[in-house]
Amino acid sequence: MQEAFLTAFTKLDSFKGEVTFGAWLKRIVINKSLTQLKKNIRYREVKMEVLSDHTDTVDDSINYSDLKTSKVLEKLNSLKDNYRVILTLNLIEGYDYEEISQILAYSNENVRTTISRAKKKLKQLLLLETA
Repeated sequence: MQEAFLTAFTKLDSFKGEVTFGAWLKRIVINKSLTQLKKNIRYREVKMEVLSDHTDTVDDSINYSDLKTSKVLEKLNSLKDNYRVILTLNLIEGYDYEEISQILAYSNENVRTTISRAKKKLKQLLLLETA
């Protein structure tokens, strides 16, 4: 946390005001946290009996390893405009719900609901493709 704030303080002159200061600072903290997490993960030991096979818990017929990026993007582009835009902002651009609500002038609840519905619709389209 201290490193993130130190970085933000030293890079304050690079803040352009294109987004809110809080969003800018939050991005720095997230990036610093992810960098530290990646460093720590290299040394973390995981016991094999703790791990579970996720195929037991997944209840759908999409084989994610066989999905092609081009097909997913094709199905994403075939969604309604609001679904396509909100999924692009969330999944591709990496914005969180609060940032998307500011960008689109939606309520936070509306963003969450729309993302959930858009993901469900995309999944349906992908299931139709594989069927």
